[in-house]
Amino acid sequence: MKTHLISAARLSTFVLALAAGGLVGSDATAQGAPIVGKATLGVSVTEAQLVATGWRASKLIHTDVYNDKDEKIGRVDDLIVAPDGTLSAAIIDVGGFLGMGTHRVAIPVQHFEQITPKPILPGASKEALKKLPEFEYAKG
Repeated sequence: MKTHLISAARLSTFVLALAAGGLVGSDATAQGAPIVGKATLGVSVTEAQLVATGWRASKLIHTDVYNDKDEKIGRVDDLIVAPDGTLSAAIIDVGGFLGMGTHRVAIPVQHFEQITPKPILPGASKEALKKLPEFEYAKG
């Protein structure tokens, strides 16, 4: 038991020293080599401020979608992100009950009056959305 505690203490000391950059020699730093534990992984302060004003996709998925008459016309099933990182389409489930008989359509986000906090698709109706071609996710 005592040896396990000593090993755990040594391991934690090693991890802390590694995180602090204390185990990388000054030669590596002088040559411009990357330092273990020093890579920027995350967002800058400016990006963090932008993220703080945005909306979490997990909160938008399964949100009811309304038209401009405040009629519920569907529910967000998923959000599609384009290769350039922009939000390109919302996948909307129309009709059905408990996932059965649902007609799923893709709606470009620019067709929404607003996407957050309450998705509004002006001029839409359940009947009009059901007439659109059904969206199917790519296999793979």
